[in-house]
Amino acid sequence: MKFLLPIFLSLIFISCTGKDVKPKVDSSFIVEELPAQESWNSTVFFTDSGKTAAILYTGHLQLFNTRKETILKDGVKVEFFNSLEVKTTTLTSKRGRVDERTNDLYAIDSVVAVNDSGIVVRTDELKWRNRDQKIVSDKFVTIDSPDEHIEGYGFESDQHLRNYVIYNITYITKANKL
Repeated sequence: MKFLLPIFLSLIFISCTGKDVKPKVDSSFIVEELPAQESWNSTVFFTDSGKTAAILYTGHLQLFNTRKETILKDGVKVEFFNSLEVKTTTLTSKRGRVDERTNDLYAIDSVVAVNDSGIVVRTDELKWRNRDQKIVSDKFVTIDSPDEHIEGYGFESDQHLRNYVIYNITYITKANKL
């Protein structure tokens, strides 16, 4: 046993060279492209004068400070509320983004907006403009209401889907009432 300790200590001293080991740095990452914050299964509340104006739900949220942009992935749902804090409209999409400079929301891919009176808007992409709280799109849009079905290009509405306009109507028909 007396002989094993000096041999063991000798091996330790021999194996230590005194040189610092420098780890390899992966330079393929660009720091500006990494999110400053990231969250999963997120819920974000938007208020106005202490009242709930909207609630955003998303599966994956990435906040990029340098780009001033928040990326929304894995499903997006926004519930809009009126001044009495009653939910009036629900907007869903597969993904989206928020421009942090303007606070405009872009809903992308399989966008559906439904209001409490049965109006349903479908499109590939739309934008909720924060400055005037309007929903707009320059894409193909379909609107189904209890009274009619409308298709066309270019759309603008208040966020509650009460007053809307399709700029280039390609098809319109009355709803079949039983």
